[in-house]
Amino acid sequence: MIDNPRSPRVRGVAKLAKREARSQTGLFLLEGPQAVSEALRFRPELVVELYGTPTALDRYPDIAQGAAAAGVDVEFVTEEVLDSMADTVTPQGIVAACKQFPTSVKDLFSGSPKLIAILEEVRDPGNAGTIIRAADAAGADGVILTGRSVDLYNPKVVRATTGSLFHLPVAMGVELDVVIERAHAAGMQVVAADIKGSDLLTARRDGILAQPTAWLFGNEARGLTDANYELADHAIAVPIYGAAESMNLATAASVCLYESAFAQRD
Repeated sequence: MIDNPRSPRVRGVAKLAKREARSQTGLFLLEGPQAVSEALRFRPELVVELYGTPTALDRYPDIAQGAAAAGVDVEFVTEEVLDSMADTVTPQGIVAACKQFPTSVKDLFSGSPKLIAILEEVRDPGNAGTIIRAADAAGADGVILTGRSVDLYNPKVVRATTGSLFHLPVAMGVELDVVIERAHAAGMQVVAADIKGSDLLTARRDGILAQPTAWLFGNEARGLTDANYELADHAIAVPIYGAAESMNLATAASVCLYESAFAQRD
């Protein structure tokens, strides 16, 4: 059992909360039984190191079983060591170091996708992770984070996906104009989610959302720049019927993605 929270191995895992360490190692930090279970189930080859307290591993026996099936060794650690490794204030007793595995934009568009989410300058990790989770739930073919968006492997992004990161292709680091060019070449329309756009119900009635669609979501505070807004083929706004001043980006994105999913399945 590892019991020294200041050992080089423990520090190496803890450093993965920082972008510099992730860039140097090609690894990222994965926390919690749900996320680790999804990694072991869908992408076990990515799990490099797996750590857990005896109490947590007793509580989640499927973790040890999945690790054994994948040929991944499980290292027992003390609560103090686990606390030192984790990025969260109240960790759930299980962490892993995983290989980064971004998809190329070329590959993402190669399979005739029907539904894609593009995040341009989305800076909030919780929003980015929740949109990835919503895209997964809506049956989207992938998500793209442009180079101006938050790092895909930021621990808060990873946690907010609750394992959906391992379910669908996610690309990152590419410029928006390149993404839109690829989307058009793949036969997709680009639809900006923007308050200046037409009403979502009108778009539904006109059949716009039934087409292969790459939804474009902008910055939480500023939305899309005028130049990026003009790159889209359509702009659609989610209507607000109550007294709310605005809608959280991830919530609005979930509505948009599901509207497309419904329309494409009619």
